[in-house]
Amino acid sequence: MATASISLVREQSEQVQPPRALWVTFPLGRPLGVADDPGFQLDVVRGALDMLATATEPTIEDHPIDAPSPGPEVWACPLNLPVDPDESLGGRVRAEVDRLRPWATETRRRRGRTLFGASGAAPDQVDEVVDALVGVAESGDLATSPTGEIEWAHPMPLLIRHLVDDLRGFVHEGLAAQPGSAAPTHDDLNNWIFGDVASGGTAFGELLLTLGDHLTAAGEEDPMAMLVRGLVIPEGRYHGQANFKGLAGYDD
Repeated sequence: MATASISLVREQSEQVQPPRALWVTFPLGRPLGVADDPGFQLDVVRGALDMLATATEPTIEDHPIDAPSPGPEVWACPLNLPVDPDESLGGRVRAEVDRLRPWATETRRRRGRTLFGASGAAPDQVDEVVDALVGVAESGDLATSPTGEIEWAHPMPLLIRHLVDDLRGFVHEGLAAQPGSAAPTHDDLNNWIFGDVASGGTAFGELLLTLGDHLTAAGEEDPMAMLVRGLVIPEGRYHGQANFKGLAGYDD
């Protein structure tokens, strides 16, 4: 079966070498460009499908047009996350989850679905996911699966990637129900999570960076740890390092 794909991260496509890939310069999560522009989105799909007739060997083509600007309105997270009495990393992450919980519940009610569960946890087990990630961050143990009643769907350290995906999905669901007409871009979300010039970031972002430190240390002997780090921390957010730096075949 002939296939064509849309690539948001060119370096990954170069490593995988799919039969046909159309590389676009759009933010992660928006492979067809900005929302509510069906004409532009259809052109992107046509560009990918046209490769079925032209590419006779593994090919990556550049989409020639950047996505139109979503407009001048700037997204800012309307949720206040003050510091709680428990100033430990785990305490602060749990406090953020508690504040997002009713909003995430509303998003799930409105959509009638959730993407939470890649780790093996049920949609109502976000606390167990947090405890698992905090436990890894505090212990640095990347080999032992978290204890508890959940039958985790993946072994360590790959499980860390899916635990983070679940928690990130929960955070995104919480933000999706917040008031305001402007939707956050990929950079907006990462600036909020990890902090930019004007903010210090979230406890969730600090948790990811702590996990990244453990994965980097283990990566000297275990390439899988470096792969997981690249999958859980967006490009450029780990001390300015390339996501997959150190992996065989990756060009820094």
